[in-house]
Amino acid sequence: METPASPLTLSEVNEMGKEEFVETLGGIFEHSPWVAELAYASRPFGSVGQLHEAMLEAARSAGREKTLSLLQAHPDLATRLQVTPLSAAEQKGAGLDRLTSSEFELLNDLNKKYMEKFQFPFILAVRGKNKDDIIESISERVNLPPEEEWNRALFEIGKITKFRLEDLLAE
Repeated sequence: METPASPLTLSEVNEMGKEEFVETLGGIFEHSPWVAELAYASRPFGSVGQLHEAMLEAARSAGREKTLSLLQAHPDLATRLQVTPLSAAEQKGAGLDRLTSSEFELLNDLNKKYMEKFQFPFILAVRGKNKDDIIESISERVNLPPEEEWNRALFEIGKITKFRLEDLLAE
């Protein structure tokens, strides 16, 4: 998903056909254009907040397997794997591109433990956080009960996608 030169307006989004809507907003939820596709039916949106809520509701109500696929579509933080341009920019802003080798190893080990326990990667809205905040957060959350962490991961996706929508749309 490319960011347009000037922000889109909500009325432009409300006037889009389904294909353009999904193409424009499909990357807001990591590798999960189906979220935008489901949210399309809730048009017109009175605010960016309403649009975001419709997308969150689509993600939450899609069933456990589909929601798990959304969680699993997120990249591990600070891995050297291919990530979307949005994720790369978000991680770079948090300093994850400047980890020392010991910090990288620690984060990599925590990511592995987290993935083994929960079956999806650690998800955190990293905007406004630094690498120490991120390491502290995964260190705490890897010990949470699975259902609590499932809800926390969805909460973090809500924060990430809100930032992305606000960056894309002028209200």
